Amino acid sequence: MSEAKKNILILVEGAKTDVKIMEKLFSIYGIDAKFQIVPYCTNIYTLYKEMFSDDIDGFEDKDIRLILRAREKDLEKKKILDDRYTDILLVFDLDPHDPQYDPENIKLMQKYFSDSSDMGQLYLNYPMVEAFYHLESIPDDQYCDRKVFMTELKNKQYKSRVQKETRGNAYSKFANKKDEYTIVILQNLAKALFLINGQVVEYNEALELSSLVDLNIILQRQVQNLEKHKFVYVLCTCIFFIMDYNRKLLI
Repeated sequence: MSEAKKNILILVEGAKTDVKIMEKLFSIYGIDAKFQIVPYCTNIYTLYKEMFSDDIDGFEDKDIRLILRAREKDLEKKKILDDRYTDILLVFDLDPHDPQYDPENIKLMQKYFSDSSDMGQLYLNYPMVEAFYHLESIPDDQYCDRKVFMTELKNKQYKSRVQKETRGNAYSKFANKKDEYTIVILQNLAKALFLINGQVVEYNEALELSSLVDLNIILQRQVQNLEKHKFVYVLCTCIFFIMDYNRKLLI
Protein backbone atom coordinates (compact mmCIF):
# COMPACT_ATOMS: atom_id res chain seq x y z
CA MET A 1 0.00 0.00 0.00
CA SER A 2 1.77 3.13 -1.23
CA GLU A 3 1.59 6.03 1.20
CA ALA A 4 1.51 8.82 -1.43
CA LYS A 5 -1.65 10.97 -1.49
CA LYS A 6 -3.83 8.47 0.31
CA ASN A 7 -7.55 8.95 0.84
CA ILE A 8 -8.85 5.89 2.68
CA LEU A 9 -12.45 4.77 3.18
CA ILE A 10 -12.84 2.48 6.19
CA LEU A 11 -16.09 0.55 6.38
CA VAL A 12 -16.58 -0.92 9.86
CA GLU A 13 -19.30 -3.14 11.24
CA GLY A 14 -19.98 -1.33 14.52
CA ALA A 15 -20.20 2.33 15.47
CA LYS A 16 -18.16 2.18 18.69
CA THR A 17 -15.37 -0.34 19.30
CA ASP A 18 -14.43 -0.72 15.62
CA VAL A 19 -14.26 3.04 15.11
CA LYS A 20 -12.24 3.59 18.28
CA ILE A 21 -9.62 0.99 17.35
CA MET A 22 -9.17 2.24 13.80
CA GLU A 23 -8.96 5.89 14.88
CA LYS A 24 -6.39 4.95 17.51
CA LEU A 25 -4.25 3.11 14.96
CA PHE A 26 -4.08 6.17 12.72
CA SER A 27 -3.29 8.40 15.69
CA ILE A 28 -0.70 6.33 17.51
CA TYR A 29 1.28 5.53 14.35
CA GLY A 30 1.11 9.11 13.09
CA ILE A 31 -0.52 8.21 9.78
CA ASP A 32 -1.29 11.50 8.05
CA ALA A 33 -3.36 10.07 5.19
CA LYS A 34 -6.91 11.33 4.81
CA PHE A 35 -9.47 8.79 5.99
CA GLN A 36 -13.17 8.43 6.58
CA ILE A 37 -14.72 5.80 8.82
CA VAL A 38 -18.28 4.74 8.00
CA PRO A 39 -20.11 2.34 10.36
CA TYR A 40 -22.14 -0.18 8.36
CA CYS A 41 -24.18 -1.02 11.48
CA THR A 42 -24.97 -4.56 10.40
CA ASN A 43 -22.95 -7.71 9.78
CA ILE A 44 -21.05 -9.06 6.81
CA TYR A 45 -23.75 -11.59 5.98
CA THR A 46 -26.18 -8.76 5.30
CA LEU A 47 -23.52 -7.10 3.18
CA TYR A 48 -23.15 -10.33 1.22
CA LYS A 49 -26.87 -10.44 0.51
CA GLU A 50 -26.90 -6.82 -0.61
CA MET A 51 -23.99 -7.40 -2.96
CA PHE A 52 -24.80 -10.82 -4.34
CA SER A 53 -28.53 -11.32 -3.84
CA ASP A 54 -29.05 -11.78 -7.58
CA ASP A 55 -25.93 -13.76 -8.50
CA ILE A 56 -22.18 -13.92 -7.90
CA ASP A 57 -21.21 -13.21 -11.46
CA GLY A 58 -19.86 -9.95 -12.78
CA PHE A 59 -17.66 -9.19 -9.79
CA GLU A 60 -16.05 -6.35 -11.70
CA ASP A 61 -19.44 -4.58 -11.78
CA LYS A 62 -19.89 -4.65 -8.00
CA ASP A 63 -18.95 -1.26 -6.55
CA ILE A 64 -19.32 -1.34 -2.79
CA ARG A 65 -19.55 2.45 -2.53
CA LEU A 66 -22.56 2.50 -4.84
CA ILE A 67 -24.21 -0.36 -2.97
CA LEU A 68 -23.70 1.37 0.37
CA ARG A 69 -24.85 4.72 -0.97
CA ALA A 70 -28.08 3.17 -2.25
CA ARG A 71 -28.99 1.85 1.22
CA GLU A 72 -27.74 4.84 3.21
CA LYS A 73 -30.32 7.28 4.60
CA ASP A 74 -27.85 9.62 6.32
CA LEU A 75 -27.08 12.47 3.93
CA GLU A 76 -23.64 13.09 5.46
CA LYS A 77 -22.68 9.45 4.93
CA LYS A 78 -23.98 9.61 1.37
CA LYS A 79 -21.68 12.57 0.77
CA ILE A 80 -18.72 10.62 2.16
CA LEU A 81 -19.51 7.69 -0.12
CA ASP A 82 -19.58 10.01 -3.13
CA ASP A 83 -15.91 10.88 -2.66
CA ARG A 84 -13.05 9.18 -4.49
CA TYR A 85 -10.76 6.89 -2.48
CA THR A 86 -7.37 5.38 -3.16
CA ASP A 87 -8.06 2.52 -0.74
CA ILE A 88 -11.06 0.86 0.86
CA LEU A 89 -10.82 -1.19 4.06
CA LEU A 90 -13.62 -3.39 5.40
CA VAL A 91 -13.52 -4.36 9.08
CA PHE A 92 -16.04 -7.06 9.99
CA ASP A 93 -16.58 -9.91 12.46
CA LEU A 94 -16.83 -13.59 11.59
CA ASP A 95 -19.70 -14.04 14.09
CA PRO A 96 -20.03 -17.80 13.40
CA HIS A 97 -23.00 -17.98 15.78
CA ASP A 98 -25.06 -15.69 13.56
CA PRO A 99 -28.08 -17.47 11.98
CA GLN A 100 -26.93 -16.23 8.56
CA TYR A 101 -23.44 -17.70 8.94
CA ASP A 102 -22.41 -19.50 5.76
CA PRO A 103 -18.73 -20.46 5.38
CA GLU A 104 -18.90 -20.54 1.60
CA ASN A 105 -20.34 -17.04 1.42
CA ILE A 106 -17.74 -15.65 3.80
CA LYS A 107 -14.94 -17.34 1.86
CA LEU A 108 -16.25 -15.68 -1.27
CA MET A 109 -16.22 -12.29 0.46
CA GLN A 110 -12.66 -12.77 1.71
CA LYS A 111 -11.49 -13.74 -1.76
CA TYR A 112 -13.38 -10.92 -3.45
CA PHE A 113 -12.19 -8.15 -1.11
CA SER A 114 -8.47 -8.82 -1.40
CA ASP A 115 -6.99 -5.52 -2.59
CA SER A 116 -7.51 -2.21 -0.81
CA SER A 117 -6.77 -0.22 -3.98
CA ASP A 118 -9.27 -2.20 -6.07
CA MET A 119 -12.50 -3.67 -4.67
CA GLY A 120 -11.33 -3.25 -1.08
CA GLN A 121 -9.48 -5.29 1.55
CA LEU A 122 -11.54 -7.31 4.03
CA TYR A 123 -10.14 -7.78 7.53
CA LEU A 124 -12.15 -10.40 9.44
CA ASN A 125 -11.89 -10.47 13.22
CA TYR A 126 -12.35 -13.79 15.03
CA PRO A 127 -14.85 -14.10 16.51
CA MET A 128 -15.35 -10.30 16.64
CA VAL A 129 -13.44 -7.02 16.95
CA GLU A 130 -13.21 -7.34 20.75
CA ALA A 131 -10.47 -9.89 20.05
CA PHE A 132 -8.15 -6.87 19.95
CA TYR A 133 -8.49 -6.53 23.73
CA HIS A 134 -8.23 -10.24 24.55
CA LEU A 135 -4.71 -10.20 25.96
CA GLU A 136 -4.27 -10.57 29.71
CA SER A 137 -0.90 -8.83 29.52
CA ILE A 138 1.29 -7.20 26.88
CA PRO A 139 2.90 -9.42 25.75
CA ASP A 140 0.70 -12.39 26.67
CA ASP A 141 2.46 -15.77 26.58
CA GLN A 142 -0.89 -17.58 26.48
CA TYR A 143 -2.39 -15.64 23.58
CA CYS A 144 -1.37 -18.07 20.84
CA ASP A 145 -3.62 -20.78 22.28
CA ARG A 146 -6.55 -18.52 23.21
CA LYS A 147 -9.78 -19.68 21.62
CA VAL A 148 -13.53 -19.22 21.97
CA PHE A 149 -16.12 -21.98 21.73
CA MET A 150 -19.43 -21.79 19.93
CA THR A 151 -21.30 -22.33 23.19
CA GLU A 152 -19.84 -19.08 24.55
CA LEU A 153 -20.83 -17.20 21.43
CA LYS A 154 -24.36 -18.59 21.30
CA ASN A 155 -24.82 -17.68 24.97
CA LYS A 156 -23.46 -14.17 24.30
CA GLN A 157 -20.68 -14.64 26.85
CA TYR A 158 -17.65 -13.63 24.79
CA LYS A 159 -17.70 -9.85 25.26
CA SER A 160 -18.06 -10.15 29.03
CA ARG A 161 -15.24 -12.72 29.04
CA VAL A 162 -12.95 -10.29 27.24
CA GLN A 163 -13.76 -7.52 29.71
CA LYS A 164 -12.78 -9.84 32.56
CA GLU A 165 -9.62 -11.15 30.91
CA THR A 166 -8.27 -8.02 29.21
CA ARG A 167 -5.24 -6.38 30.77
CA GLY A 168 -6.32 -4.23 33.70
CA ASN A 169 -9.86 -5.60 33.37
CA ALA A 170 -10.83 -2.51 31.38
CA TYR A 171 -10.41 -1.48 27.76
CA SER A 172 -9.21 1.96 28.88
CA LYS A 173 -6.26 0.30 30.66
CA PHE A 174 -5.27 -1.88 27.74
CA ALA A 175 -2.70 -0.46 25.31
CA ASN A 176 -1.91 3.25 25.26
CA LYS A 177 1.66 3.43 23.97
CA LYS A 178 2.96 2.79 20.48
CA ASP A 179 5.28 0.00 21.61
CA GLU A 180 2.35 -1.78 23.29
CA TYR A 181 0.22 -1.49 20.17
CA THR A 182 3.10 -2.90 18.15
CA ILE A 183 3.39 -5.91 20.45
CA VAL A 184 -0.37 -6.53 20.14
CA ILE A 185 -0.11 -6.40 16.35
CA LEU A 186 2.92 -8.68 16.29
CA GLN A 187 1.29 -11.20 18.64
CA ASN A 188 -1.71 -11.40 16.35
CA LEU A 189 0.64 -11.72 13.38
CA ALA A 190 2.48 -14.59 15.09
CA LYS A 191 -0.85 -16.26 15.80
CA ALA A 192 -1.91 -15.85 12.17
CA LEU A 193 1.29 -17.61 11.11
CA PHE A 194 0.56 -20.38 13.61
CA LEU A 195 -2.87 -20.88 12.05
CA ILE A 196 -1.34 -21.05 8.58
CA ASN A 197 1.56 -23.44 9.16
CA GLY A 198 1.02 -24.87 12.65
CA GLN A 199 4.36 -23.58 13.95
CA VAL A 200 4.72 -21.32 16.96
CA VAL A 201 6.62 -18.13 16.16
CA GLU A 202 7.91 -15.62 18.70
CA TYR A 203 6.11 -12.32 18.23
CA ASN A 204 9.37 -10.40 17.81
CA GLU A 205 10.22 -12.63 14.84
CA ALA A 206 6.79 -12.54 13.20
CA LEU A 207 7.30 -9.45 11.04
CA GLU A 208 10.10 -11.16 9.11
CA LEU A 209 7.58 -13.83 8.04
CA SER A 210 4.71 -11.45 7.29
CA SER A 211 4.81 -12.25 3.57
CA LEU A 212 3.42 -15.70 4.44
CA VAL A 213 0.19 -14.27 5.87
CA ASP A 214 -2.78 -15.22 3.72
CA LEU A 215 -6.18 -14.13 5.04
CA ASN A 216 -7.92 -16.75 2.89
CA ILE A 217 -5.93 -19.58 4.47
CA ILE A 218 -6.60 -18.18 7.94
CA LEU A 219 -10.33 -18.22 7.22
CA GLN A 220 -10.13 -21.80 5.93
CA ARG A 221 -8.35 -22.93 9.11
CA GLN A 222 -10.89 -21.19 11.33
CA VAL A 223 -13.80 -22.73 9.44
CA GLN A 224 -12.19 -26.16 9.81
CA ASN A 225 -11.83 -25.65 13.55
CA LEU A 226 -15.47 -24.64 13.77
CA GLU A 227 -16.62 -27.72 11.89
CA LYS A 228 -14.39 -30.21 13.70
CA HIS A 229 -13.96 -28.74 17.18
CA LYS A 230 -16.64 -26.04 17.56
CA PHE A 231 -14.20 -23.23 18.31
CA VAL A 232 -12.22 -20.49 16.63
CA TYR A 233 -8.89 -19.07 17.68
CA VAL A 234 -9.17 -15.51 18.95
CA LEU A 235 -7.55 -13.30 16.32
CA CYS A 236 -7.74 -9.63 15.41
CA THR A 237 -6.77 -8.97 11.79
CA CYS A 238 -7.95 -5.38 11.28
CA ILE A 239 -4.73 -4.22 12.96
CA PHE A 240 -2.77 -5.83 10.12
CA PHE A 241 -3.68 -2.66 8.24
CA ILE A 242 -0.60 -1.06 9.80
CA MET A 243 1.64 -3.77 8.38
CA ASP A 244 0.00 -3.44 4.96
CA TYR A 245 0.23 0.35 5.02
CA ASN A 246 3.89 0.51 6.05
CA ARG A 247 5.57 -2.40 7.81
CA LYS A 248 8.40 -0.07 8.89
CA LEU A 249 6.00 1.42 11.43
CA LEU A 250 6.28 -1.86 13.35
CA ILE A 251 10.09 -1.88 13.51
